[in-house]
Amino acid sequence: MNYKFESNRVKDYGSEENFYDNWVKEVKAEKINVEELFTAITAPENEYILKYLGPLKGKRILEVGCGFGEASVYFAKKGARVVASDISQKMVDFVKKLSKLNGVETKVLKFSCNRIPFPDNSFDVVYAANVLHHVDIESSVKEIKRVLKKGGSFVAWDPLIHNPLINVYRKKAFKVRTKNEHPLKLSEVITIRSYFRSVRIRYTWFLTLWIFIKYYLIDRVDVNRERYWKKVIVEADKLRFPYLILERIDRIILKIFPILHKYCWNVVIMGKK
Repeated sequence: MNYKFESNRVKDYGSEENFYDNWVKEVKAEKINVEELFTAITAPENEYILKYLGPLKGKRILEVGCGFGEASVYFAKKGARVVASDISQKMVDFVKKLSKLNGVETKVLKFSCNRIPFPDNSFDVVYAANVLHHVDIESSVKEIKRVLKKGGSFVAWDPLIHNPLINVYRKKAFKVRTKNEHPLKLSEVITIRSYFRSVRIRYTWFLTLWIFIKYYLIDRVDVNRERYWKKVIVEADKLRFPYLILERIDRIILKIFPILHKYCWNVVIMGKK
């Protein structure tokens, strides 16, 4: 079967770069805990990915769209040889500082994932977190596959577009999102899957999205002052009990009713070249 991507919905990469150049001004490298993105109970996406990848020591890893660089620094601390990349020069400079603060060495470069300046078969792993919904998916996936070694792993997680609750949140949280964002359709997930072999797909955050409702209706957290997807990581210990209960129910419901997968917040894609 031949699959096709949606037409390119990314119109202005310059505005993406400016958005992240400005965001980085709000963050202090000294306050970033690189471990929590992979150890927090509310980070199931990276839990799946770590189990899939196994030991990281000695692996050559490319992170595309690295943002503040928590993942790249974490991988380097686990013994991987890491190249981190982002479209924002100020993010790139920030990651260099974060790497130094954590006592690791990462190579950090400025480029977009649809034009990766490395030869074919360069990396054991390409990691992309919350990236594909910011870029032209087709050209980016082709480039990612090109630079992966045979048998190498592509691991990514991104938001889906189908949940009406999350779409209300997106409309309200317009100051903390870029205008080019295009959360993935299930059809696009299927197309990405077609580029790789022995692919595993996981869906996260269904009933657990109650936490977002609590933030908005009970805690009255301003959606344009605090990023909910960051807040759930920082407050993981506080959220442990309700999250674990809801997450266990999610696993049962999503296994019995796979039709509900599309209404989850995030999808995790893990595949071999």
